[in-house]
Amino acid sequence: MSTPSLPVLSLLETRVLGVLAEKQRTVPDSYPLTLNSLVSGCNQKTSRNPVLELTESQVQAAIDSLKGYSLVAETSGGRAFRYEHNADRVLRIPSQSVILLTVLMLRGPQTAGELRIACDRMHNFADISSVEGFLDELAQRPAGALVVKLARLPGARESRWAHLLSGAPAEEVAGPASEASPAGHDVSLGEVAALKANVARLEAEVASLRALLGRVCSELGISEGG
Repeated sequence: MSTPSLPVLSLLETRVLGVLAEKQRTVPDSYPLTLNSLVSGCNQKTSRNPVLELTESQVQAAIDSLKGYSLVAETSGGRAFRYEHNADRVLRIPSQSVILLTVLMLRGPQTAGELRIACDRMHNFADISSVEGFLDELAQRPAGALVVKLARLPGARESRWAHLLSGAPAEEVAGPASEASPAGHDVSLGEVAALKANVARLEAEVASLRALLGRVCSELGISEGG
């Protein structure tokens, strides 16, 4: 059976998927997660870039979307529904690769050295070469690359890696301004952070609207595409 083409995920969807994969390994006794636990994990102030403030309805909308791609499954246990990820089965990659993708989804682009440190609670990679080996496999995946090595930033000793679950990452400002585009080319970190926050806010609003549309269509007994 052939693997279906992978959809382009939103920031909210990668955040939900990343949190489920992270908590599976860091708090196994609480996994699968309830909606409340998942919302808390999505809105953590640490180990998250960007930091988000998502509502239950926004997270639920992302869950419903991911369920449509079979990346998340819902189970009933106790008094609340619980959710778990299926990333390893859907993407057909080993657990070490899922862990690397998890950190990239939750923290943004990272060097191999940073990834090794950030992954430590979920998996102890023997060395940076081991991390790079799994990254290379993800970049050369026959069914489609899941990560990409970014151009090295000025003054940086290592290149960073980014996931491709949300499509190709935006080009980063790198190198001195050329003669064709002298000054005004540089973007401050504050401006980048503000842009990221605006994008996250807009994606959260879209997810909320999608959830509302789904509820209205369900009440009216019509399909969303109808």
